[in-house]
Amino acid sequence: MTTVPISLNILLKGQLKFMREHGLEVITASAPGPEVEELVNREGVNHYPLPFTRIISPWRDLVCLINTIRLIRHIKPDIIHTHTPKAGLIGMLASWYVGVPHRLHTVAGMPLMEANGISKIILRCTEKLTYRFATQVYPNSRNLEKWINTHLKPDKSKVKVIGSGSSNGIDTEHFNSNTDLIAKGVRVRNELNIKTYDVVYVFVGRLVHDKGISELVKAFSIIKDKQLHLLLLGEYENEREPVEKGIKDHIETDKQIHAVGFKTDIRPFLAAADIFVFPSYREGFPNVVMQAGCFNLPCIVTDINGSNEIIKDGYNGLIVSPKEVEELRAAMMKLGNDSMLRKRMGQVARKQIVSNYDQQIVWKAILKEYKRLLILHGVQRPN
Repeated sequence: MTTVPISLNILLKGQLKFMREHGLEVITASAPGPEVEELVNREGVNHYPLPFTRIISPWRDLVCLINTIRLIRHIKPDIIHTHTPKAGLIGMLASWYVGVPHRLHTVAGMPLMEANGISKIILRCTEKLTYRFATQVYPNSRNLEKWINTHLKPDKSKVKVIGSGSSNGIDTEHFNSNTDLIAKGVRVRNELNIKTYDVVYVFVGRLVHDKGISELVKAFSIIKDKQLHLLLLGEYENEREPVEKGIKDHIETDKQIHAVGFKTDIRPFLAAADIFVFPSYREGFPNVVMQAGCFNLPCIVTDINGSNEIIKDGYNGLIVSPKEVEELRAAMMKLGNDSMLRKRMGQVARKQIVSNYDQQIVWKAILKEYKRLLILHGVQRPN
């Protein structure tokens, strides 16, 4: 269960089909959306729409809770597994009320970490209530587990990281450089008038404040080197999380910054790049850092949950403090000016991802956890 279907369709891609192929009946639920058809066709699941909203709306949330209770009573599941905060709260409360024996919630990116004022109070209460009604809580990184235990103080016996972390792992064969993708990367550079020996930094994610876009643009603008380019993949969210007007204006006017919007397939752009930069303020376990590593790209990330577990400073990338423009600029210059350092870090980047976060490894760890819980409940062991 997730709040919106894009989370099921993208963040859990392939996992649901894998579970079906190993003896589990999988049913999904979320708000309606255009991604549902693709999800159902690809994963082979039955999907139920629920009236989730991403905003706080007491009346609509109550209606959603009632509908969720009715759905759970209808399907009688052995396990409820929720992802995303709103689905977590409503799903855990509803399944506790109905008496589902195993109520699992995965914690990824946590807005609470950057919230202030009344929003922080509400989000804190939401997280604590979700954990109270859950029987198991799965942070998707070791450092997130530590943060939860320190700041929210749940029942520690409920909290654990499955495997090495990550909610879904990475399809390491899909994110693997080959002759075709290298050619597509060359075409990307040609279309953007980037010369062969120019150095390209790439960022993938929403162009919003919390992803560190302001710091990234400021750091890049200080460098002022005609042989450096910044490639931005993602969309603005002007209604919910707008970036500063000055930053947006700079992105649109700087000829060495190329904002190409959202791309369904980011691989040609990773193939076109030399360095991946991800100065986010908060994450769960960021897929894009793993995807970049699979393309042998050294990564510059901030010292936050998830990112600082995927990247080992000085080994497969560099780690800087969040919100620190000068540290970010220095790291960008260090890798930008040293092709041998980039090559050395890039060579080990893919190996580290494949050995720890390949999807088959992550999926098998999650399936093992499901089997353990089902045996406790006396349900026949799946294949």
